[in-house]
Amino acid sequence: MNKSDLTFNSNGLIPAIIQDADTNEVLMMAYMNRESLEKTRSSGYTHFWSRSRKKMWKKGETSGHVQEVKTILYDCDKDTILIRVKQKGPGACHTGHRSCFFTDIQGHTISDEVFSAEDVYGKQDDS
Repeated sequence: MNKSDLTFNSNGLIPAIIQDADTNEVLMMAYMNRESLEKTRSSGYTHFWSRSRKKMWKKGETSGHVQEVKTILYDCDKDTILIRVKQKGPGACHTGHRSCFFTDIQGHTISDEVFSAEDVYGKQDDS
């Protein structure tokens, strides 16, 4: 894969879908810029671009729930990345769930938390 072949949006970002390499469960979706994609490729662990904080971050840098990269794929339009990972630790979601996709379209929670987000990240301010 050549990074120059990929189509980044006008903000220099590309969506990255993160999938468990063993179970095929979709764990999360985040954005990458060219730098975070290169850091992911060179380190073997996922790194993303935070749109709210305007900085690169390593998944698991606070929780220890890092994602070891197994495969990086891109779609036919070259505008979305799929990263297959070995999820370290119980979950990928900052809410304490294994996957960020734990709510159905009616708003029902369909899976339980697998770790305490408060214990890992401290009390979160909802404002």
